[in-house]
Amino acid sequence: MLHLRKKTRSAILTCAALLLILPAAVSPGSAQLRGHGGPVRALAISPDGQTVLTGSFDSTAIRWSLARNAAEQVLRFHADSVNAVVLLKGGRAATAGADGRIAIWTAGKTEPDAVLEGHTAPIAALAASADGAMLASASWDQTVRLWPLAGGTPRVLEGHTQNVNGVAFAPDGRALVSVSYDQSVRIWPLSGASAATAVAMPSPLNAVAVGSDGEIAAGGADGRVYFLTANGARDGEMAAGPRPVISIAISPDGTLAAAAGIGGSVAVIDRRTRALARTLVGPGLPVWSVAFLPDSRTLLTGGADNIVRRWNAATGEPVDSLLVEAAADPLAAYAGDRGAEIFRACVACHTLGAGQANRAGPTLAGIFGRRIATAPGYDFSDALKRLDIVWTPETVARLFEIGPAAYTPGTKMPEQRIGSEADRAALVKFLERATNHR
Repeated sequence: MLHLRKKTRSAILTCAALLLILPAAVSPGSAQLRGHGGPVRALAISPDGQTVLTGSFDSTAIRWSLARNAAEQVLRFHADSVNAVVLLKGGRAATAGADGRIAIWTAGKTEPDAVLEGHTAPIAALAASADGAMLASASWDQTVRLWPLAGGTPRVLEGHTQNVNGVAFAPDGRALVSVSYDQSVRIWPLSGASAATAVAMPSPLNAVAVGSDGEIAAGGADGRVYFLTANGARDGEMAAGPRPVISIAISPDGTLAAAAGIGGSVAVIDRRTRALARTLVGPGLPVWSVAFLPDSRTLLTGGADNIVRRWNAATGEPVDSLLVEAAADPLAAYAGDRGAEIFRACVACHTLGAGQANRAGPTLAGIFGRRIATAPGYDFSDALKRLDIVWTPETVARLFEIGPAAYTPGTKMPEQRIGSEADRAALVKFLERATNHR
């Protein structure tokens, strides 16, 4: 939780070797897709519902056949986590990640057709225009870029003042919508000289989707989903859960919205009534990505346990038996501890005890009194190594008060804040107890 990796080489190489040798598939009769070696950060589904593209913290993307429940191709190019994927016309695909690059792929080819470069920080989201002519990218360098897929110079959209976390085209192709941790939605006209419409919001924003009717749904770090009209007027909100919303999707028929949270559940929302229709509850780990199939009833989720699951959005039940890894709960000894529950969203990336290995982030064992970016055996970015921070109860609390981007510039840790002073204190007290064995 205190720093995402620059690159965890051994884990990535092991995962890549296994994927080269073994077909990524699921057991007969199971709807889960297993093959990634890290959390599934991004999902895209083809218009015919036959193909899924996933991106992961393991630095790969996988193209899956839903008819066979098996991987068709593993795409290896990026030097860090693949945060965003999109399927393009003609069977092509685009992937983007924490290395700030976009790769354009043709199905079956082992190398990208083209690499789009220009962003100076991780790319968080991608979107393709309905006519297939443009690709939009949202980045933590505070910009949005519009890339002509036929070639040419990208258009750079500036105005956000913090990480841009989500981007989506309006259905008529006349505007682009972006959301940012700067607590704003921006609607960018794509023709003419009109300036962008900036809408101030009550919360930092992590994700956005636009319905076929033009309505905008934005997912907040406060756990709420905010609805706006196509021209940016606020048009309702609802609580999806107590933890930040990190992915959002609208069903093709427009009836439902799904909001996935870092707390491990997915809220399925009736768009007409703005009411919570049902909640999908999995193994309790963060749900990083969510997408509807064309039938508008089946929902795919990508989780921190490296698995893609299928759900019946109308009933809230998994399509097949819920697969939960058999590993023991690392927080079982802290049952009832408020700080442990706050930390639960972080166990996919960090271990706590002496002798436990680094994961996507460094182990937190013995963190207090340790200088930033000095945990043994972990490859930290140069930006973090230059910071003059020693981890204490006060500095850890400050990290979550103002957010990683502000407190530790250069980190790849997902942006998040803990607004409650009492919750920050509970987390710090838990970490003091759980990590005191050096």
